[in-house]
Parts: sequence; structure tokens; C-alpha cells
Amino acid sequence: MTITTLSSRQFNQDASKAKKAAKSGPVIITDRGRPAHVLLTYNEYKKITRGQSKIADLLAMPGIEDIEFEIPRLHEVARPADLC
Repeated sequence: MTITTLSSRQFNQDASKAKKAAKSGPVIITDRGRPAHVLLTYNEYKKITRGQSKIADLLAMPGIEDIEFEIPRLHEVARPADLC
């Protein structure tokens, strides 16, 4: 996988170059030298999201009901803040 970095200006001037580069890996598009966007092929996007489109589906953890999880009780009492 090749990661390509293009400035916003380069992307705007040659979008087809960015689309071709995305076939080999993600294309990071920078804005004022900082990463701002990532261009992926649709197939790569589907792999990352597993074809799910709802945020609830993306955050869901299948099989979570089988995990035992017990939250320990805290025995400490909250104290007022000392702001002096």
C-alpha cells in the first residue's frame, strides 16, 4: 500500500491524479500543510466500514453480550475543591 500526500491546490488542479493514486492506497490531502482529508477507493471504504452505513452499526460490538463486565464500586467520597 502506498500513501500519497497532496496539497489542496494539487488536488484541485489534478483530481484524476489523486483518483489514480487512491487505487494504490490512501491519498492524504493537506490544507496549509496539515492533513485535512483522506481519499479512498469505494472498495477500501467499504472494507473499513464493513459495508455498514449507520454510526450505531459502526460503534456496535457484535458478541458484547457474552462478555462479563463488572464495574467496581468506588469507596472514596467526593471532596469539595480547594480553590485557594
